[in-house]
Amino acid sequence: MSDAKDPKHLESGEGAPVPDKALDTEATRTDDDPRSSDTAQHTGGGRVVELAGADSEPVQIGERRGMFGATRGQDTTGYGGLVTPTLLPGASPRPYGGYYDEVADLLGTALEAGPGLGAAVEKVVVDRGEMTVFVRREHLLEVARVLRDHPGLRFEMCMGASGVHYPGETGRELHVVYPLLSITHGSRRLRLEVTCPDDDAHVPSLVSIWPGNDWHERETWDMFGIEFDGHPALTRILMPDDWPGHPQRKDYPLGGIPVEYKGGTVPPPDQRRAYS
Repeated sequence: MSDAKDPKHLESGEGAPVPDKALDTEATRTDDDPRSSDTAQHTGGGRVVELAGADSEPVQIGERRGMFGATRGQDTTGYGGLVTPTLLPGASPRPYGGYYDEVADLLGTALEAGPGLGAAVEKVVVDRGEMTVFVRREHLLEVARVLRDHPGLRFEMCMGASGVHYPGETGRELHVVYPLLSITHGSRRLRLEVTCPDDDAHVPSLVSIWPGNDWHERETWDMFGIEFDGHPALTRILMPDDWPGHPQRKDYPLGGIPVEYKGGTVPPPDQRRAYS
């Protein structure tokens, strides 16, 4: 293999074949070689681009103490002094690699007639082989419509809406993630993400753009308390109508559940066993 196609002397080692692949060629190399995986999993067409600048730095939204986060003196692992920061990836620099740059360019061009890419999109993150476009909620409908209708994008399918709760991310505690799929363009995938504060948990409904989101948005509201403005019937879908609170939020109490036979009860998890 020539140096032009496979640079072997980069300081990072990127592109150098692993020992058991020394005799591989472009035609025979397979994806079990991590250095030859699809460029969409990297930034910069196969060479990993180092993040630079304040916006590219990982964002710490909290920390976990101990091995499993036990907070009431019942951590028996011996790792009680372990402190692990909770980090989210920062913005990724261009080029993103693969088809991600094309998607970003087409989205930016399409939004020029409206709010513009800078106003509508907070940041783009390429991490673990996925591209996530963080959209400001006031422009969510417009961006979603462009992603669905633009001939070069055509993300016809939204695979649902998933809620996430980050209590330590002040002003952005609640997230909604929309996985998108483009059948027209060979099953391209994209993650759309929007955030809102805990004290103003409102996000525009996307049911008018992807009708299949109807029940997904109901479940996200049921579990996380995020209200989807414009939803045709935002009611409980898993919990009883009179259920208090939203059970998948991290600040939801873990209280015990009464058992209906023999008068037994199940105490809260932190009261089931004591170590002394």
